[in-house]
Amino acid sequence: MIPVLICALLSLTVAESDLDKLYPELEHSRTIYVTENGPQLSVAAEQMKVVSRRGGNATLPCKIQMDQSMTPSRKMRIKWTKMTSDYLKEVDVFVAMDYHKRSYGSFHGRVHLQSSSPMDASLVITEITLEDYGRYKCEVIDGLEDGTVVVSLDLEGVVFPYYPRLGRYNLNFYDAERACRDQDAVVASFDQLYDAWRGKLDWCNAGWLSDGSVQYPITNPREPCGGKNMAPGVRNYGLRDKDKNHYDVFCFTSHYKGRFYYLIHPSKLTYDEAVQACQKDDAQIAKVGQMYAAWKLLGFDRCDAGWLADGSVRYPISNPRRRCSPTEAAVRFSGFPDKKHKLYGVYCFKGQH
Repeated sequence: MIPVLICALLSLTVAESDLDKLYPELEHSRTIYVTENGPQLSVAAEQMKVVSRRGGNATLPCKIQMDQSMTPSRKMRIKWTKMTSDYLKEVDVFVAMDYHKRSYGSFHGRVHLQSSSPMDASLVITEITLEDYGRYKCEVIDGLEDGTVVVSLDLEGVVFPYYPRLGRYNLNFYDAERACRDQDAVVASFDQLYDAWRGKLDWCNAGWLSDGSVQYPITNPREPCGGKNMAPGVRNYGLRDKDKNHYDVFCFTSHYKGRFYYLIHPSKLTYDEAVQACQKDDAQIAKVGQMYAAWKLLGFDRCDAGWLADGSVRYPISNPRRRCSPTEAAVRFSGFPDKKHKLYGVYCFKGQH
């Protein structure tokens, strides 16, 4: 045991001797503490949610905050990404480093930095689309320093339940995406459905949402809709198989550029005649999403049932009255009649380019 102790003491003496040669100015009694400064760069947003509309513009805030000892370098990189609806991936939107700037995908040519100052990394989005809704991440990297902040872009609009002529519970997730797109809409998010539920949307059929979950909003609990003893809320079936499971869908649409109107015509029309009548008026037969947008966002009110592009017959009531949705403001649905029946008028849409 004694020889081992002697060797240890000799090793320590040698180590101390080497330190003396390398750092002769150090005193043996001095203790040295190494401390690490906090982050010298961070980013912040003065508002975490920005609200706009389809066709409008929006500025997503992102301000760079730096320690006074630092100045922005020419190699500072600003990167904006958009999170997918399930938050599992990020899609590139815009990257800037010095004079080099690049926009990606559907954002190409529609996004740029506000650049009101060297410390402003805010992103301007123009000609907003329905697909632009969601959460965006601003990331700033300067050498070893970096910072991130997440900002939400919300859209004014309306959520509506939808199923096609095939009938209820016939859409897998990808069919649901196409069905909404065909009606000038996109699949709604949970947040959009939740806001609609808070606005008194009550619908007893389960529908797809953009994150792949299946849910439905109930404001008036009743036996066929989860049970009358359950509290009001958004009922949740959870995430479902996007290929194998079939449900309805909740769609979302926003403001449009154009004119939605009921075509004054001397007689009732078959579906084919309705399509032709709109074309003769330099318009197209309207879509379901356009009727919902006109009703919800513009207060459109008409007590005449009319054909729409999907072959359904509906009419929008903003002012409830006898024989015209007496109990509530709503888009009334008359089903998918035989297209050869001459029983209805038509709603048209004339777009602005």
